[in-house]
Amino acid sequence: MNIEIAEILTKLETASFNELSLTIDELKKLENINWEGLLRLFSITNKIRNDFFGNKIEFCSIINAKSGLCPEDCSFCSQSSVSKATIKKYPLLSVNEVVAKAVEMEKNGVSRFSVVTSGTAISSKQEQKRMLEYIEEIKNKTSLKIDASLGNVSKKFLKEMKDAGLSRVHNNLETAKSFFPNITTTHTQDDKYKTIYSAKEVGLEVCSGGIIGLGESFSQRIELAFQLKELAVDSIPINFLTPIKGTPLEGKNYINSFDGLLTIVLFRLIMPDKHIIIAGGREYLLKELHSLIYFAGASGVMVGNYLTTLGRTPRSDIELIKELSLDLL
Repeated sequence: MNIEIAEILTKLETASFNELSLTIDELKKLENINWEGLLRLFSITNKIRNDFFGNKIEFCSIINAKSGLCPEDCSFCSQSSVSKATIKKYPLLSVNEVVAKAVEMEKNGVSRFSVVTSGTAISSKQEQKRMLEYIEEIKNKTSLKIDASLGNVSKKFLKEMKDAGLSRVHNNLETAKSFFPNITTTHTQDDKYKTIYSAKEVGLEVCSGGIIGLGESFSQRIELAFQLKELAVDSIPINFLTPIKGTPLEGKNYINSFDGLLTIVLFRLIMPDKHIIIAGGREYLLKELHSLIYFAGASGVMVGNYLTTLGRTPRSDIELIKELSLDLL
C-alpha cells in the first residue's frame, strides 16, 4: 500500500464523525487501493451505514410495465432503438397485472414498488390515465410506497401522480455528465435534470443514480457521485453493467467485483446520509462477494427481476441479511 493511501485511511479512521470527509483529489487516489485497504474502508463505511440507518435494509422492486419499442439509443439497454436483443415487447400492462405484482412483492418484504416504462416519456392522455390508475389501485390494495420511472415527465403530470399517491420519481443520470455522450446521443443529461427539478418542485422525492462499468473512468464515477450530491436526491441506485447480448455493449467487461465494491464505498463516503440501493447487475458482477455490499455501505437492494434481466429471489436476499444480523426496513 502506498504512503498516500495509507495516510488517507488513517485520516478516516481517526476522524470524528463530523469531520469524516475527503477531498476530490483524495478520493481519486483511492483508485490504487488494494484489498487490504478496501477492507479497512469497509469498517468505516459499515459504521456510516449503521449510524444513519441502523441495521435496517430497504427492499424495493420494480415492474416493467411497458417493454421495448424505445426510440432512444442508450448503448447499455436491451430496449433501445439500437438493440438487437431478444426481449418481450408490449404496451402498458393492465391495472390488474401491475397491482398483482405489487401485492406479491409486498408479501416478500418489499416496502417500495416502482412502475417502470420504456420510451422517452409517458405523454399520451390514455397512458397517463393508466398510470394514475396503477397508483390509485396499488395505494388501495397495499401499504407500499409507490415510485415511478417514466422518462421525461411534465411538472403537471408529476403533480397529478403525487396527488394520486406517488411517493418518489426515479430518473437515473446513468453516468457522469462528461461521459454521457458516449452512451446516449438522442437526449442529454439536461433532459433528466429538468424532470428531477420538476419532481422536487411539486414535492416528490427523487431516486437517481447510474450504471457503473459503461467504460467510464474512476474519476468519472466520482464525478457522478458529486452530481447526485449536488442534486440532493433522496435515494441512489447503483447498477452494474450487464453486457446484454444484442446491445452495443455486448461482451464488454470494464469492471470486476473489486471495482463494484469500491464504487459503493465511494458513494457512501460522499453521501453518508443517503439511501444507497444496489440494483441491476449485482448478481452478474459480485457473485460470491455479494454480502460485502452492506459492509461497503449499501442500505438497500432491489429484489426480484429487473427490466429484461433476472435478479435474485426475495427469499435469497432475506436469508442473506439475516445471516448478517441485519433486518428489513
